[in-house]
Amino acid sequence: MNIFLTGATGFVGGELLVTLSKRKEVNKIYCFLRAFSEDEANIKLENIFRIHHDHFNKHKIIPIIGNLFDEHLTDFLIKNETIQDTHVIIHSAANTSFSKIYDDMVERANMGGLEKILLWAKNLQQLKTFLYIGTATICGKDIKNRLVHEDESPNLRASHLVKYTYTKMHGELIIHKHLPNDKILIARPSIIMGDSRDVVPRSPVILWALATVNQLRFVPVNEFANLDMIPVDYTAQAIVALLFAKRNYNVYHISSGMAAATTAHKLSKSLESYFPDRPPFHFANKSMLNQVKLWAKRKLPLESELNKFPEYLDYWHHVFEDPSALRILFAGLDPYLGFAELGQVFDNSRLLADVPSLKQSLPAHEYIKNSMSYIAKIDLLEGALNP
Repeated sequence: MNIFLTGATGFVGGELLVTLSKRKEVNKIYCFLRAFSEDEANIKLENIFRIHHDHFNKHKIIPIIGNLFDEHLTDFLIKNETIQDTHVIIHSAANTSFSKIYDDMVERANMGGLEKILLWAKNLQQLKTFLYIGTATICGKDIKNRLVHEDESPNLRASHLVKYTYTKMHGELIIHKHLPNDKILIARPSIIMGDSRDVVPRSPVILWALATVNQLRFVPVNEFANLDMIPVDYTAQAIVALLFAKRNYNVYHISSGMAAATTAHKLSKSLESYFPDRPPFHFANKSMLNQVKLWAKRKLPLESELNKFPEYLDYWHHVFEDPSALRILFAGLDPYLGFAELGQVFDNSRLLADVPSLKQSLPAHEYIKNSMSYIAKIDLLEGALNP
């Protein structure tokens, strides 16, 4: 089997690349990535394997240099004779930014780029499967505090917290416009945070939000709302297992399900045990977020409720010499708090039934204990300024 993988140097894509490279059924993996030269592309790919000391087989891993924003991408792929023996396309590449300033770029990458790949895919004579890495959160922000099933999405009436989930929802619709159902496999991971192994995670994505919450300690979010979180290694393991499994559906949630869902409260207890020198966690109503922003601007009225928590205000003064830093952190954290408020858990019964060898994911408050030293080193301001 020959696989064409986009996003091979990304958080999920990198994990998929390493996992796929270990499968005997896989002959070649064409890795679509941005680079100025083949040498640079190979260095980027080697670095993915070097992170966890995995074996890099340069005969199996073949770089294909390109860019989702290239207007001539489809023609480039069609004319590239090297990749015409592709049997499986795994589209993992995406712009995952939650920042509104990148909305146009997110749409161009996640919808426009996808369509260019699909226009090539439909011309491939040997294509068996187009595996799209979506997200379970395409269900939108209107569904709250319950179990969400695969058949509820995509729903054009859904409203979205961020442009990213909107584009991933439309991505599924675009795929069905170009390919028949028997060639489509859609994997929808829930919130991917960290790694369950005792290793350095490949990316601080989402872990940045947890590290920020850990530093702030005063958090305007519902501490008991369910959170469906999974580690990146489990995500890749499940997706690859699905690719080779006998499947009864073409859409699957890769998620914790109810059995392994967590909450902000449970995560806070894990964090407190490793960082006992900080104030205890205090969770408040999300409406308090505006007061925090006013305090950071030195414009908080004296009668405001936030002034009733001097322990945290003094702590912030000590930790953040410049209050504007706090405003930047909360601005970056805002969409994450929005997702945390929804209380969504994604049904994973399809996955566990069709891949019986796959075990249930560990709860995030358990596996996150392996990443505590890494969490302590995350540059919070850099993460907020470069979402």
